[in-house]
Amino acid sequence: MAQPRKVVITCAVTGSIHTPSMSPHLPITAEEIAEAAIGAAQAGAAVVHLHARDPQDGRPDQSPERFAPFLKVIKQRSNVVVNITTGGAPTMSVEERLRPVATFKPEVASLNMGSMNFGLFPMLDRFKEFRHEWERPYLEGSKERIFKNTFADIEMILRTCADNGTRFEIECYDIGHLYTLAHFVDRGLVKPPFFVQSVFGILGGIGTHPEDVMHMRRTADRLFGDAYRWSVLGAGRNQFAIAAQAAAMGGNVRVGLEDSIWIGPGRLAQSNAEQVTRARQIIEGLGLEIASPDDAREILQLKGGDRVAF
Repeated sequence: MAQPRKVVITCAVTGSIHTPSMSPHLPITAEEIAEAAIGAAQAGAAVVHLHARDPQDGRPDQSPERFAPFLKVIKQRSNVVVNITTGGAPTMSVEERLRPVATFKPEVASLNMGSMNFGLFPMLDRFKEFRHEWERPYLEGSKERIFKNTFADIEMILRTCADNGTRFEIECYDIGHLYTLAHFVDRGLVKPPFFVQSVFGILGGIGTHPEDVMHMRRTADRLFGDAYRWSVLGAGRNQFAIAAQAAAMGGNVRVGLEDSIWIGPGRLAQSNAEQVTRARQIIEGLGLEIASPDDAREILQLKGGDRVAF
């Protein structure tokens, strides 16, 4: 009898998109981030995608000192694959964004495949009151801010990680990002199997229509054949609809409070684990299995949790 396909669930537990005033459940401190990651893993996430925040006011913080406490706890208490961002926040330089990955040499790091508009300002229509002085200017500033990821930036990240055995969650927010990836594949700087994370619903990137999802998949198939593993994330209310479509199309899924703070219309998710549980229900409802961390290591050909620097 044929074995069910195993689907990798990634959980992005805090990110840099949402601000603390938007949800009391958004992890901020190192302890909260560690507990959120461990809870997500217990619910079925094979990979956790991690950002750090200032514990006092919740602003994005890419200093290695902010990452170290929760990385150590997660490693001690879970076998989950740790994925550290190189995206950080659009307000940061690429050198600042790269420091945690260069320091801790994780199994996986995220890597954005192009400069883009990254519009967060529409959230000001929903959220009117903010507890911290940085939140409103951070959202308003996205009207004129470019999220900078040049060819030189991407190459620097790839070369910095080349000797560390770190593989990448390659974040593609639009079709052109797939062609940028193809450029680096042709140059031998990205080697298969590569993990393509298609991002839908960020203002400035591709939309959330089912045709957008299919177009991204068809283009990646044409460019990369069987050399890649596909995953999706849908921003905001589109999270689970896109996850269900992609799982049915042979893909993997990403959820988490970085991507959406909601669990249903008008209902805030109580935890990252709640979203992972919902994704797991969708996947298993399709007759598929979720991948364990070690399954994910095999699928993505990762170096193993014993070869990281934390």
